Amino acid sequence: MQILFLNRFFYPDHSATSQLLSDLAFALGESDRKVRVITSRQRYDDPGADLPAFEAVGGVFVHRVWTSRFGRAWLPGRALDYLSFYVSAGWRLWRLTREGDVIVAKTDPPLISLVGAVVARLRGARLVNWLQDLFPEVAEALGVRMPGLAVRRLRDWRNASLRQARTNVVLGERMAERLRESGVPPERVEIIHNWADGGAIRPTAAEGNPLREEWGLSGRFVAAYSGNLGRAHEFDTLLAAAEILRGLDGMAFLFIGGGHGYEKLRLEAKRRGLANVLFRPYQPRERLGLSLTLPDIHLISLLPALEGLIVPSKFYGVLAAGRPVAFVGARDGELSRQIERHACGASFAPGDADGLAGFLLALSRDGERRERMGRNARTAFENEFDQARALAKWCALLTPLRPS
Repeated sequence: MQILFLNRFFYPDHSATSQLLSDLAFALGESDRKVRVITSRQRYDDPGADLPAFEAVGGVFVHRVWTSRFGRAWLPGRALDYLSFYVSAGWRLWRLTREGDVIVAKTDPPLISLVGAVVARLRGARLVNWLQDLFPEVAEALGVRMPGLAVRRLRDWRNASLRQARTNVVLGERMAERLRESGVPPERVEIIHNWADGGAIRPTAAEGNPLREEWGLSGRFVAAYSGNLGRAHEFDTLLAAAEILRGLDGMAFLFIGGGHGYEKLRLEAKRRGLANVLFRPYQPRERLGLSLTLPDIHLISLLPALEGLIVPSKFYGVLAAGRPVAFVGARDGELSRQIERHACGASFAPGDADGLAGFLLALSRDGERRERMGRNARTAFENEFDQARALAKWCALLTPLRPS
């Protein structure tokens, strides 16, 4: 039996979905399973990259197919990138799949589960969908204009592929609710949270972090946002809170990452004259432990319209780092529920900059409370979100699918 993964990005790409897939594929590759990954030759932030068409790495056979290279900035070009991946990846999957194999389809590009479902049915393979988001609902929530008939047809086809699958792995209870409401049988929905590496990311004192001195942050209270700054995230409240606190010399807001909103946010902070807002690019994975333990508190945001459609994967690394969380989004959302359950931070509705600023100011003056929330975060991580725990759940899920 082979396990074949479908996703547009894979190692050595550093995007969140690529890193998660790499962790799982390499873990399975160390066992007696034959693991293949069908992916593109590009990197998430470098469409011009040209990775090898085939290589064997970490016990995994990596098949990188040709796609167009328009990148993420131009939406029609992105659609063509998706279409070319559907065709190239679908043909490669057809050639590689045998009866009894397991196809694990992620969600980059959107609706790749349709390709997986067709090949699985024709080849007699079993389909597992690993849902990082739900399309076309995400596009609708972000205001992407599509004909209503097209949206209904895409949703119907997507739901058919989910019902055909042996299992649909989702990231939280809100996403599971969405699938059940779409007619997917509850027994075909499994919650396995995304994860972080608790060995590589461990709580350490912020002031001892060498990045603080390198980036000129020694002695300051740092609230940081780390990861993709995309269309799904809300930043007005974060900038407004920074504006409220701009007169405090000992406080800084740090944005580490990239994405659609990175340059726009940087220019807006500059326009407002916010000298307390700093920007740094994505850090390589080997420096992730340093960049995540640099802040005193982490900021996470998500547009409320996207609740149940996306769960920000940065949440797990923050918990691993043993840092409190300030979340801006739906007060009854997935992360708000987790933060309240584990007492590791606070949640704020979009627009509540006063509340966020007040919380940050209070936490900057109460080290004991800050440390308690950080300890709670790490405890929650070890109990529920560590990499080893999540990978064990995946292995347990895939093992019964092996032929007897």
